[in-house]
Amino acid sequence: MDQKLRIGNGYDIHRLVEKRKLVIGGVEIPYHHGLLGHSDADVLTHSIMDALLGALALGDIGMHFPPDDEEYRDISSLELLLRVKFMLSNQNYKILNIDSIIHAERPKLISYIPDIRRKLADTLSLKLDQVSVKATTMEKLGPVGEGTAISAEAIVLLEKIY
Repeated sequence: MDQKLRIGNGYDIHRLVEKRKLVIGGVEIPYHHGLLGHSDADVLTHSIMDALLGALALGDIGMHFPPDDEEYRDISSLELLLRVKFMLSNQNYKILNIDSIIHAERPKLISYIPDIRRKLADTLSLKLDQVSVKATTMEKLGPVGEGTAISAEAIVLLEKIY
């Protein structure tokens, strides 16, 4: 890989279920439902990891952290994000910026976004202004709009370190 700049995008969606914590961007959000998944099901962090892996043509998180591997059961997605960060540094790339959006009808996430941005920036050793997180509803359309799922998208820009 000798390209100076690389872009990647990622997407993830998880079903909301009872008796699970709701973790988004590494922040636990008080809510009566959480996201179903093998790990903590942090939909935002998963979309960021997929964007980072995609930018380097390294596949997706399922290839690196298989959902049937007990090592990853209930693991913090921030731990997995650190492993992806290590892959980036091994390829001599750094993150210039991340832009992301969370799709959720409920709960309302606006008050949690500053903490989410800070948690992601700290985990990735980035400045706060390098991490954008937005939230929107789906206007009651589809599984997210019906309140049965939460999804997230992310775009990343990487730069080669010479």
